[in-house]
Amino acid sequence: MSREPSLFTPPSAAQPLAARMRPRTLEEFAGQEHLLGPGKALGDLIRRGDVGSIIFWGPPGVGKTTLAFLIASYTDREFVPFSAATEGVPRVREIIKEAQERLTFNGRRTILFCDEIHRFSRAQQDAFLPHVERGTIALIGATTENPSFEITGALLSRCRVFVLEPLSAEALANLVRRALTDTERGLGAHGLEIDDEALDLLVRESDGDARRALSGLEAAAEGKTAGRPDGRTASEAGAPAVWPSCRLAVSDIADALQRRLAKYDKSGEEHFNLISALHKAMRGSDPDGSLYWLARMIDGGEDPFYIARRVVRAASEDVGLADPRALDIALAAKDALHFLGQPEGELALAEAVVYIATAPKSNRVYEAWGAALKAAREHPAEGVPLHIRNAPTGLMKELGYGEGYQYAHAVPEGYLPQEYLPDVLRGARFYQPGAFGFEKDVAKRMEWWAQLKAKAGIVI
Repeated sequence: MSREPSLFTPPSAAQPLAARMRPRTLEEFAGQEHLLGPGKALGDLIRRGDVGSIIFWGPPGVGKTTLAFLIASYTDREFVPFSAATEGVPRVREIIKEAQERLTFNGRRTILFCDEIHRFSRAQQDAFLPHVERGTIALIGATTENPSFEITGALLSRCRVFVLEPLSAEALANLVRRALTDTERGLGAHGLEIDDEALDLLVRESDGDARRALSGLEAAAEGKTAGRPDGRTASEAGAPAVWPSCRLAVSDIADALQRRLAKYDKSGEEHFNLISALHKAMRGSDPDGSLYWLARMIDGGEDPFYIARRVVRAASEDVGLADPRALDIALAAKDALHFLGQPEGELALAEAVVYIATAPKSNRVYEAWGAALKAAREHPAEGVPLHIRNAPTGLMKELGYGEGYQYAHAVPEGYLPQEYLPDVLRGARFYQPGAFGFEKDVAKRMEWWAQLKAKAGIVI
């Protein structure tokens, strides 16, 4: 009853290799042993045929769509694929109506597979709720984004969330070898083999993505077999069933892959993961880690001024007065980036990142500011002490404004002990300098001032 063709139509040479090599059974499925292995929750549920509504969360090319189809196959349900990127709620209503008819007249249940479910708004996601609740459909949603942020709480409460991981190097290597030897769906009839170094390169550049690995392999195979008649298999060309063996070398894989695209999403979870990694590497005094995460973001197309803002923040939050130059350098990097543009300005950003990573660290100003804000919110109406009020009129002077104020520059030391906080906060200490860098000098200065205050009888 679904308008879409089956996901697993018989393999055709016109289909990409990744589509032809889709696993047909759980035994063929590569990776995700933490979900599908013996005694693991999802694998046991599928084999028992006891699978309800599910959200699959994971990066591209790890088998979310395939696994959804296998669930439908193992549980003998109709599989109806749907993309939130290209279709909307009206199509959902059609699928629900078909599913209800299927259940009523044939007793057959339906799995609605919603790819990229995070692209649906919260209101659109709510369209699934009553039908999931009634059991008209079992919803399987696939997303590359964190469900905590992108899926409504109501829908999450009705679904189990399973996290799929990038495929391991071993799983990808096995998948590539199987594609090379499979004569029915793969490249077995081409007589291709692959050097160990070439296989390592393909696996490494695929970043755990099976689709990327198989697409790279297919491109390399097409390049290697281009000299044969029309690039055909041996049997298609009227030759023996299999062409004589030839090997895929590192150069073949490198030519096919060209340049690996950075794994980066400027608006999704990966965006926040990488900026968090950059900030924490700078805070943790690791210049190499800091440069790597900076490079990942720049290479992924991140707005460099967004990074510059975070670098300035790190200078003030994590270095602070331990090295006041850090903030100067961070701001100078922002200005250089604006003046030079990219890529030239990226070097100034890298310089600031390395400087902050290698600078002495102090968050004492950050903590002091938080404490001062807390005090201001707890005591929002305290009056300014009279002696530090301005007195521009005669009446104000008569009322005692400015009376008793001591002008610090009147003494050689440039400091006269007096109180600047309201009475309720007298003696409060918000800023306490650290023991490193410039703050060591600040600490000595503040200790001297404290001694002068004590001699003057001011409570500290």
